[in-house]
Amino acid sequence: MQLKVLEIQPLALKKQLDAGEDVCLVDVREEWEHSLASIPGSQHIPLAELVDRVQELLFEENIVVYCHVGERSYRGAIILMESGFKTVHNLIGGIDGWSQVVDNSVPRYRAGG
Repeated sequence: MQLKVLEIQPLALKKQLDAGEDVCLVDVREEWEHSLASIPGSQHIPLAELVDRVQELLFEENIVVYCHVGERSYRGAIILMESGFKTVHNLIGGIDGWSQVVDNSVPRYRAGG
């Protein structure tokens, strides 16, 4: 059975955060990327460590996974869903989309560094 990853647009996520909704943001990028740009309140768990660190998250949480542009976070969302998490969304456009649409003070960067 193929899992279907739910997606969320940057503005929809901002609306949830502004409304005080309980959202767990998981940044699956590398450390250098996270230190360069992140969404405030994010929990940083690199994709390569996610399988071993799922216990740091609560199953009942509304989780939004993000990366640079949405590819690694898609894989991260699959990992979480396969681990039993029910409400998992992939942030469309990743941190780059967030920077362009929601908060242009968040630095944009090239994936290669």
